[in-house]
Parts: sequence; structure tokens; C-alpha cells
Amino acid sequence: MKGIKIILRTLWRIWFYILMAIPILIMFPFLILSILSEKGYPYFFFMARIWAKFILFGMGFYYKVESEQAFDENKSYMIVANHTSMADIMLMLAIIKNPFVFVGKQELARIPIFGFFYKRTCILVDRSDSQSRMAVFAKAQKRIESGLSVCIFPEGGVPNDESILLDNFKEGAFRLAVEHQIPVLPISFGDNKERFPYTFFAGSPGIMRVKIHKQVNTLGKTNADRKEIREQIRNIIYSQLLVFEAKKTLKTA
Repeated sequence: MKGIKIILRTLWRIWFYILMAIPILIMFPFLILSILSEKGYPYFFFMARIWAKFILFGMGFYYKVESEQAFDENKSYMIVANHTSMADIMLMLAIIKNPFVFVGKQELARIPIFGFFYKRTCILVDRSDSQSRMAVFAKAQKRIESGLSVCIFPEGGVPNDESILLDNFKEGAFRLAVEHQIPVLPISFGDNKERFPYTFFAGSPGIMRVKIHKQVNTLGKTNADRKEIREQIRNIIYSQLLVFEAKKTLKTA
């Protein structure tokens, strides 16, 4: 029985990468055209949302969103969320309609096909290189000035210890938000670790709960306030994750 489960989970994981490739191959000419200039990014983003929803649906994931915040189409946000799964990228694209740009790790650019577009549309960072980290600020500023939002997973990566509910936050996202005086939009993902963790032989189809919290304004704030903002945002997300965990425990009790 264990051997059958391993085979099924392996096939399910392979199916994930096939799903990643199918819409990219179908939309390839249009994707190429959309990345030829920065003006084409909203069209690329629209196709990226189709790609993300295709994968989520194909993997048997369905999401339930509770929102406390209405989006202003004429405003840029610093979007932050907890990070536990590769599916976080797809879910973020599926739930946010306003165009935004990911700040993400360089390693994902190595994924075939996906990586080609990833490195041309996202702001990549090598967290072991201080110059790379500093370059992020200049690139993000350019995107914010063009009217786009920026999305960062402030834990700086997925914790190696999967028992950690929420790791400590890095300061980059909050420094950017304060410097550009844009609001921080916290989002809590409740089930992504269970649905599609980085552990290969784990995961299952099912619900992905999402809570979009009220924005935290940075107008009038300075760099001296960014640590306080960071901890405020972390507490908002952490408190919601505890609520998600409590509801999950009640259902299984």
C-alpha cells in the first residue's frame, strides 16, 4: 500500500510540472510579445493569472478568500504573505487582480520554460550577495514608479523545519514600503503547506484558505519605524495562521 502511495504522489508531482508547461507552450508567442517592453507587462500579468488558475484547478486545489481590503487600481502596494509552498506563487496570482511584480530567489530561474519568463519579469535576488540585495531596491523603485505593486515573501524563503508556523521576517519589504510611502498589504495562506509542501512525497488536493487583511499605511513613517511595521505585519499574519490551525484542529477532532 505504501508503495502505491509513493507512485501516485510521484505521478502527481510530475503532473504539476506538466501543468506548468502546458499553458506556457500554448500562449508562448503572446507571452514573448508581452515581455518585449515594460508596457506589455499588464498583458503578461493577465496571462500569468490564467496560467496560475489552470495549475491550481488541474492539481485539485480550490481557494476560499476572505478579504478585509478593497483594492485601489490607482495605488501601488507592498504585498506580503507567509511562504510554505511553491503553490504560493500561483495562489497569489490567482487572488490578486491588480498587476504586481514578484521579488523572488534566483534559483527558480533554473526551472525549464517557467524560468525563462520568471527571470525576465520578476525581480531576482541572490540573498547571499549583498550587491544583489541592494540592486533589488533600484529595480523595485522603477516598478513602483510605473504604477505596479510589489510582492515579497518576507520570511526570505521556506523554513527547513516544516513545524515552524511562521519564520522571522526580513526587513527588505518594509524598507521598500517606507521609502516609497506605499501601504503594506498582509495576506495569510492557511493550507498551502498541507496542499503542496516542498517535501516531495506529501500533499493532497483540497482547499486553500486565504485572508487578505487591511492595509497598513506607511505615510509619514521613516526608516526608524520599519522594524515596528515589520513586527506589526508579522503579528497580523501569525494571529490569522493560529486561527486557521485552530479551525483545522476542530474539523479533525
